[in-house]
Amino acid sequence: MILLHSRRFGTPFSSWRAKQSIVMAGEGPPSTPCDAGSNSSGLPKRELLVLLGLAALPAACASPNPSLYVLATVPGTPRSGAPRVIALRSIAIAHYLERSQIVRSSENYRMDVLANDWWGEPLDTMMGRILVQELNQRLTGSTVYGDSGAISTTPDATVEINLQRFDLDRDGTVLLVAQIAVDGKVTVTRGVSFQVRPADGSTAALVAAMSAATAQVSDTVAAMLAIR
Repeated sequence: MILLHSRRFGTPFSSWRAKQSIVMAGEGPPSTPCDAGSNSSGLPKRELLVLLGLAALPAACASPNPSLYVLATVPGTPRSGAPRVIALRSIAIAHYLERSQIVRSSENYRMDVLANDWWGEPLDTMMGRILVQELNQRLTGSTVYGDSGAISTTPDATVEINLQRFDLDRDGTVLLVAQIAVDGKVTVTRGVSFQVRPADGSTAALVAAMSAATAQVSDTVAAMLAIR
């Protein structure tokens, strides 16, 4: 029997014809993982797509980074005649305000909290810092410091503040309600309530109005100290 060889591949002609017969019969070459809908991981394509979708869920559901806001100092009218050394005690704030998120309103028996707009520092610490700066600007000839800092000198007078409310009222106006006590030769207390309307509905305008209301607290404290 004479065997013919393919000049190009060097394959016995009879073997080549046998393989061609198999292909023509529709049997085709053996299946591979890729033909079965698999991939290099060994998982079927459908299962792989499900796993990839589940892996992407945490990134898709993650909250964006919050925007951080701080109160700003507002200059006031300078006054003289206040005690030389004044200590501002730590600000006591209502518990509903003790959170990172800015409380927009507490009207109608519910809390409206801005989930992605946060304070850049704890509200009580920030208000104390702002009040110290504003009182030092307003009280010429006096030194005002926060008792939570490093200074431990004996003051000539102390200031204590309870912040009872600090958010929007039902009319959309910032409402600041507080109690102030000034203790020197005698103790004087006063309840205050200030309202400032934001320029618009943005969080930046809300914080600007809150800063203006805080400045009114500084004006009141400076007046209480300057007449002593």
